[in-house]
Amino acid sequence: MFKGSIVAIVTPFKDGLVDEKKFRELIEFQIENGTQGIVPCGTTGESPTLTHEEHSRVIEICVAAVRKRIPVIAGTGSNATAEAVDLTRQAARAGVDGALVVTPYYNKPTQKGLYLHFRAIAESVSIPIILYNIEGRTARNIETDTVARLARDCKNIVGIKEASGNVQQIKDVYRACGEKFIILSGDDALTLPVLELGGQGVISVVANIVPADVAALIAAFNTGNKQKASAINDRLMPLIKAMFLETNPIPLKHAMGLLGLCSAQMRLPLCAMEEANLEKLKVALHDYGLLKGELV
Repeated sequence: MFKGSIVAIVTPFKDGLVDEKKFRELIEFQIENGTQGIVPCGTTGESPTLTHEEHSRVIEICVAAVRKRIPVIAGTGSNATAEAVDLTRQAARAGVDGALVVTPYYNKPTQKGLYLHFRAIAESVSIPIILYNIEGRTARNIETDTVARLARDCKNIVGIKEASGNVQQIKDVYRACGEKFIILSGDDALTLPVLELGGQGVISVVANIVPADVAALIAAFNTGNKQKASAINDRLMPLIKAMFLETNPIPLKHAMGLLGLCSAQMRLPLCAMEEANLEKLKVALHDYGLLKGELV
C-alpha cells in the first residue's frame, strides 16, 4: 500500500497562516505528476511550528483533497507519548491511510522506552503505523532489534522510514523483519541504494518540486531498467544536495517560492537562507532547467 514516490509535502503559509487554497493546489500538482502517497505534517511540513488545531486541519484538508486517489500518511509523532497518541487518534478519525511516527526527540529514551512509546501508539489505533528513524534530528537511533520486536508484537506497525544514513542497518532491518515489512528511504540521496536493498520507495523532499522525476526513477527501477533509474538519479543529485544547503525545509521553501509553487514563507525559528546559499540554490534550479533565464 505504501510504496513508490511519497512526498513529504510542505505546508504553505500566507500572511502567517496556513494557505489552505494553495495546499490543495499542491496536492493536485503531486497527484497529476505521479506521486503515489502524501505525508502531511511531517518535518518538511513544519509540523513543530503548527498548533494542534492547524495540525488537525492540515490533515483533514489533505484527506478531503486526495479523495482516496493515493494514500495519505499523516505525521503524528511527538516527544511525549500521550501527545503522539492523541495526534494519531485524531488523524485516524480524519480518515488517513496510515501514520508516520518519528522517534521521540530531546528525551533520548532507552531502547525499552522507544519500544513502549511506539507500542502505545500502535495499540491506540487500528491504522497502519510507519516508524520514522532519524537520529540526526532526534538524538536516538531505533536499533534493529527494537524495530524487529515492534514489527513482531504490533501487527499494525508495517514499516519504517529510514533516514539514519546507515546502509548496513537498512540491510539488517530487511533481514530481521522480512520482505513484507515496508522500508522507505527517508533520504532522497539514498533512494536508489535503498531500492536495491529491498526498499519499496521514498518519502521525498525533492518531490515537492520535481514529482514526476522521482516517480520516474522508482518506476524505471521497478520495471528492471536500472540504467535509466541510475541516469535519473545522477541528474537529480545536484538538486537533492541543494535542498539541504541549509536545514530542511528552508531551501525547499525558497525553491518553491522561486518556482511560483507557493510562498517561501516559514515560521521561526526557520528563517531566510544566507545569501551565498540562496545563490547556490538558484544555480542548481537553473542547471536542472527549472529556473529560466539568466542568473543575476
